[in-house]
Amino acid sequence: MSLSHFDEQGRAHMVDVSDKEVTDRIAVAEGRVEMTHETLDHVLKGTAKKGDVLGIARIAGIMAAKKTADLIPLCHPLPITKVALELTPDEALPGVRIEATVKTSGQTGVEMEALTAVSAAALTVYDMLKAVEKSMRIEGIRVVLKDGGKSGRYEA
Repeated sequence: MSLSHFDEQGRAHMVDVSDKEVTDRIAVAEGRVEMTHETLDHVLKGTAKKGDVLGIARIAGIMAAKKTADLIPLCHPLPITKVALELTPDEALPGVRIEATVKTSGQTGVEMEALTAVSAAALTVYDMLKAVEKSMRIEGIRVVLKDGGKSGRYEA
């Protein structure tokens, strides 16, 4: 299998999707921010000095999904029709689980938008809590579902 972001001479280029069929597409990505129970308590009790950790991280993820083509050099700008983020505190980690769902009707998929949404949300959680704990870890960012287009459905 060849990498589509390189031409015959090995130079990076944006893939030409003009001949691809417009189809409904969806991608779901996940990740998590692991932290101590004490740090998670700030999320659960709403006592983080910077404010509503989960609400602000959700907005950051949505904004990031819409800016993916500005951040990832060879991504196409897409007409995103939906971005939804779920941020779920999990005492078993302890930490916050993040899931992003992105949809479009277009000629290329939205996996990068979903991954970018999760990444920005996780970074925002870190930023909002770093005064309490600098040792938090952002882990497990991956695509768990992709559907639509020629390559069909993928589920992790």
